[in-house]
Amino acid sequence: MNILLILIPITLILVTIGVLVFNWAVKSGQYDDLEGPAHRILYDDDRDMIPEDAKQPHQRSNPSASAEDRTTEFVDGDQTPQDDNPEKGA
Repeated sequence: MNILLILIPITLILVTIGVLVFNWAVKSGQYDDLEGPAHRILYDDDRDMIPEDAKQPHQRSNPSASAEDRTTEFVDGDQTPQDDNPEKGA
């Protein structure tokens, strides 16, 4: 039982030191993400890349239309949408 009189204060001291070191690390910017914004600008999120069958019901733009009907892309910077499947009928 006498060992608890030694271990409890040592534990409290170590926990206090750990909390102080963590607070110092947060305040000094040790956990700041410096590379994330630089990489995030390279991601292309203009087109929705989630397949229609993987979307949740509230995410679907038009549940009655198939994915092929809604898929268009712009070719060579042209502002006219080009269909991905030219063999499909009009």
